[in-house]
Amino acid sequence: MTWHHDGTLISWDLETTGVDVETDRIVTASRWIIRPAEGFKRHCGWLVNPGIPIPEGASEIHGITTEHASERGQDARSAVREIAGDLVSWASEATAPVFVAFNAAYDLTLLHRECVRHGHDGLADQLARLRPFVDPLVLDKNADPFRKGSRKLTAIAAHYGAELTDEDAHGSAADSLAAARVAYRIAVKYPALARRMPDELHDMQRQWRAEQSASLQRYLRRKDPTTVVDPHWPIKPVPAVIQEEIR
Repeated sequence: MTWHHDGTLISWDLETTGVDVETDRIVTASRWIIRPAEGFKRHCGWLVNPGIPIPEGASEIHGITTEHASERGQDARSAVREIAGDLVSWASEATAPVFVAFNAAYDLTLLHRECVRHGHDGLADQLARLRPFVDPLVLDKNADPFRKGSRKLTAIAAHYGAELTDEDAHGSAADSLAAARVAYRIAVKYPALARRMPDELHDMQRQWRAEQSASLQRYLRRKDPTTVVDPHWPIKPVPAVIQEEIR
């Protein structure tokens, strides 16, 4: 039995107002349930009114404007509860569940902070314990560390022959499906990864991400000695200053 073929892949992605996990908000979310051995896949998506203006730069990436989200989006508090609750529920409801997210440390951390922001503390705690995760970005960097070029999802998807056009990219539905396809193809290309038990692979990725972050930090410090690259995966701890605000 292999996790990429015989289990259930719960692949998900967020589009947001920006790139700061502590302050930015969810605009769209998508989740796919995929059982490769059965040829089954099912999608669920959310459009969220983030409650703050969506910067023009973010709108240009994912196509959702402040006006559109305000008029058609779900209230953020209820949407965040549904998105997190849906994700957590599959840990017990799915057969051999494996959560897939490209750059999981971003999406999972931001969803966790949204739960805290809207008072869903129980869900936030469950998200912090959620596992096992498979992150195609971490797997790709570990399997092929010296390959030149971009490591964005579109570039990695193209490298592995997964389907993601520039027109589709940056929509949460297309990105989450592409992440699952990339994870699958990495497992096919590198059978040793496919044979790992999901919990073991989860812990290995945590170590690989820490090593990858340390390497990037050393590189960036050649220009800026103060650069810090967060090594935590799949979720970043709440900064001390924010913990004080929560208390």
